Amino acid sequence: MKKATVGAVVVGTAAAVAVAALVMRHRMGKSSKWARARAILKEFEEKCATPDAKLKQVADAMTVEMHAGLASEGGSKLKMLISYVDNLPTGDEAGVFYALDLGGTNFRVLRVQLGGKDGGIMHQEFAEASIPPNLMVGTSEALFDYIAAELAKFVDEEGEKFHPPPGKQRELGFTFSFPIMQTSINSGTLIRWTKGFSIDDTVGKDVVAELTKAMQKREIDMRVSALVNDTVGTLAGGRFTDKDVSIAVILGTGTNAAYVERAQAIPKWHGPLPNSGEMVINMEWGNFRSSHLPLTQYDNAMDTDSLNPGEQIFEKICSGMYLGEILRRVLLRMAKEAGIFGEEVPPKLKNSFILRTPEMSAMHHDTSSDLRVVGDKLKDILEISNTSLKTRRLVVELCNIVATRGARLAAAGILGIIKKMGKDTPRESGPEKIVVAMDGGLYEHYTEYSKCLENTLVELLGKEMATSIVFKHANDGSGIGAALLAASNSVYVEDK
Repeated sequence: MKKATVGAVVVGTAAAVAVAALVMRHRMGKSSKWARARAILKEFEEKCATPDAKLKQVADAMTVEMHAGLASEGGSKLKMLISYVDNLPTGDEAGVFYALDLGGTNFRVLRVQLGGKDGGIMHQEFAEASIPPNLMVGTSEALFDYIAAELAKFVDEEGEKFHPPPGKQRELGFTFSFPIMQTSINSGTLIRWTKGFSIDDTVGKDVVAELTKAMQKREIDMRVSALVNDTVGTLAGGRFTDKDVSIAVILGTGTNAAYVERAQAIPKWHGPLPNSGEMVINMEWGNFRSSHLPLTQYDNAMDTDSLNPGEQIFEKICSGMYLGEILRRVLLRMAKEAGIFGEEVPPKLKNSFILRTPEMSAMHHDTSSDLRVVGDKLKDILEISNTSLKTRRLVVELCNIVATRGARLAAAGILGIIKKMGKDTPRESGPEKIVVAMDGGLYEHYTEYSKCLENTLVELLGKEMATSIVFKHANDGSGIGAALLAASNSVYVEDK
């Protein structure tokens, strides 16, 4: 009997030891996996680091590339396109002006009434229409005829108070957000279509001439006064309300910058010097690249998988199209190597661009004690349920690393422009005011990003210059900005 009892005790003890060992191994496994996740995060954080010294190197590299791009066509990764805008709005413009904004599958027609000195924008109205898919791959004539028909409808429905006086044509600013080679303030030839358009017979043609032909056919008495890029339009919109605006930056799905340059500082400009002595330059800064940019394995892999490998590198680490995708790639590695979402890698996490930047922003801004928003987003988008608070905190840390790097690099880019303009050091008379017109959904809605960008630029400029920098949200450069450029480049400007 005693032997049986002793045997049972021994067996029971052995079983308990085995269970304890299993529990211990499981815990050790979990802690080693968690250590792996933290190691991946630490490595990523180190590779994304943007100390002030590095940002100043990026700014200097931006300035060097700007000089090269202004010296000759193709001399730099920055195109530094001459916009032919040498007359920006002053705020004194008066009258009724129109804008046509063709940026993708939708287009808008706007009417803006300006009240002259101190009058500002008195009235604005717009209509929106989508372009039927068949016209995106049809003929040039069919596309512009459709646009002109919508424009005619908009003009026909307007009240008599908007009719121009006898002998005067209506004037239009045309925002055409496709690659063009601009040849004057109101002419430019299409280099290539993007965004799903493929109309061969428009390539190499002047898009203003195509629109004018279609308007004449519809008997619309209107002339295109300005062919506009949306970033240049943002600069115009900012200048209309503040004469100190000299730089515009768009941070949205993509990113770009424009600024006011001295005409004499543009070696590749061979035309007569404008009366204003100034010229707006559309930088196309999304294509900037430098050995000083802190690129990671995730950025390089995303670039390789993209439709334009090796191009738009700056855009791929700063803009809204890509931030969520960088986050997804880091999470995928953590899921594979550290099992942060369980034994299986969540299938949805393998889908490129499934995690958009607005969702990343919502997670980054989650202030609830249990990070409920993070949990909900992971469940709704990636079908990952029951995440621990520890895992959610890890996700927020990653959001912060990705957004901080992007915002600080964008700030360094702006510093590069300020340096090129010679406004980065105080004058004897005191610091010169620098107003930057900002637009784009990323800047407008991702508060942590925009706050970080603004603080970084102030930090980089130093205490003495800190009070001179002002950020101004200038909304709708592609619409109102285009109408304002039609006004400042009006053929009737002398009559007003």
